[in-house]
Amino acid sequence: MNNTRNAGIIAVALAGMVAAGCSGGQSDLQKWIADTKKKPGGRIQALPEVKPYETYVYGAAKLRSPFQPQGAGGANGQNLRPSSRRNREFLEGFSLDTLRMVGTFKVGSSFYGLVQSKDGLVHKVQPGNYLGQNDGKVTEISGGKISLVEIIPDGLGGYIERPASLALSD
Repeated sequence: MNNTRNAGIIAVALAGMVAAGCSGGQSDLQKWIADTKKKPGGRIQALPEVKPYETYVYGAAKLRSPFQPQGAGGANGQNLRPSSRRNREFLEGFSLDTLRMVGTFKVGSSFYGLVQSKDGLVHKVQPGNYLGQNDGKVTEISGGKISLVEIIPDGLGGYIERPASLALSD
């Protein structure tokens, strides 16, 4: 019983000290508030002028969505497929990066390209021939370049056309 009485007295004494500590020492705060109130008020800058919102009209609604892969969903992408009925040409057995253009020659008004395969043989190609493993059809032969169009998978079960070329090596 004596212990609980001593604990109660200690608790009341601590509460009194805490209350005394909180009530004192506010004179600095009161002085700062009074000094601040005596200072003249400043002018508040005006808000910047808000420009009216200009609406944007999207004029490309009929074009392909930029979020669709090229060739997907269009008539061109759905019908484009490598021909399985066509007889494969010899140069289709080589990857396009292993073939080298080594020259051209002209017979009449037709240009022919000379392509060297990795086995060292030189082959004559003309527009309409196929090169490389991606159904690359030769479209044009000029003095320093053989242009072709490859048909490659688009990753979504369809195919897209990709231009490629072989340049005359020095």
